[in-house]
Amino acid sequence: MSTGADTSGAADDELPLVAAARDGDTGLVERLLLEGSDADVCDARGTPAFWLAVGARAATVAQMLLDHGADPGRCGPDGPLPLRAAVDWGSPALVEVLLDHRARGRYRAQELLEMRDLARHWHETGVEAELRRRTGAEGSVGRTRVQDDEFYSVHEFSLGGMAVRDGHAAILTRLEEILRIRAGFEELMGRALAHPDQDHTAWGSAAILLAHRRDEETWTAAAALRAHPDPARRLFGAEVLRLTHLFDDGDEDAFAGPALDIFTGWSAEEADLAVLTEVLVALGEHPGPRAEAALLPHAGHPDARVRRAVAQGLSAGSSPPVFSGAARAALRELMADKEAVVREYACLTVAEARDRDPALADALAALLDDADRRVQAVAVYGLALHDDERCVAGARRLGPPHPEHPDEERYLGAAWRYEWRRDGR
Repeated sequence: MSTGADTSGAADDELPLVAAARDGDTGLVERLLLEGSDADVCDARGTPAFWLAVGARAATVAQMLLDHGADPGRCGPDGPLPLRAAVDWGSPALVEVLLDHRARGRYRAQELLEMRDLARHWHETGVEAELRRRTGAEGSVGRTRVQDDEFYSVHEFSLGGMAVRDGHAAILTRLEEILRIRAGFEELMGRALAHPDQDHTAWGSAAILLAHRRDEETWTAAAALRAHPDPARRLFGAEVLRLTHLFDDGDEDAFAGPALDIFTGWSAEEADLAVLTEVLVALGEHPGPRAEAALLPHAGHPDARVRRAVAQGLSAGSSPPVFSGAARAALRELMADKEAVVREYACLTVAEARDRDPALADALAALLDDADRRVQAVAVYGLALHDDERCVAGARRLGPPHPEHPDEERYLGAAWRYEWRRDGR
């Protein structure tokens, strides 16, 4: 095969989408699909781009191809990558692609049960121990943190030329859900606590599954963790409670009152920073005077994560259509915080509120000269939404949106839309 290159990086006699899928090039695949490339295109051997992406362990690319019409039932000469190989590799994102409703019909229930047992084996044995058993290699095991999907990460271990991710607990949880096997609260919490990090997919999958149950048994078990001496368990309980209310889309919103009751009291007594932050984030999802009163005492907390949660949680919904006097004062302080992330979130809260207090507008304008570009962009956004002329100069000073910050297009675009409104275009 010729290696002559074009701008896509594909070989001369290979379609660009094929090469991009094989390389796991998410950006290029997205561009080619938006330009009209056929998602079902095959390489010279007849292997579809979807299975090339799966073989490259490029879950995002494979999902993108599915979403653009790729047929997962169409296989090349080597057939599809076995589900077993994906489970062994330990990437929940890749397994999820293979278990997509458009592909799930290829698997018998017995095969899914076997994959459940395989995932459980990896989880209970431990990735490092299983790697040593399979490779027979000695020496140190490499370990790096990698992003597995848009929201969650995992660790990738390497030994003896073999690399495996430690997402087997999340895979186990997902397979049980598909098979309608109900794991108990303690078992699911144990899977999460084996990876005591909210950003790990094992933690997230367990918390989300429990929250979606929305039953009294789960609520009671999670609420009981408030008094547990282990902060990791308190954190898990708080997240399950928060998500239970967040996912409650019923007309009655049955968990709103109990959630507000428990988080209001919890915020006044929690000492662990991670747990307190989770509790305050939960309070921010309950606009109203009770939540605001529980948030405000933490506005001057020494930890930036806590102050950010307050800045994000305060909203004009606490006393519509404007902020209360206490909330205004707190937000002005938070907009002048020493940490950029706190200033950014306080600025965003003010930007998206309907409060037209001149002091808040002046605080936004002061941030047009902030040392942090993201804070400047949000200040432009806020002034534009408040129909304040100062947004125009602020946007011009920043210039075009930076491609690496997707939100900038929305923030700076608000200033351009303000000009159109102003000029009657």
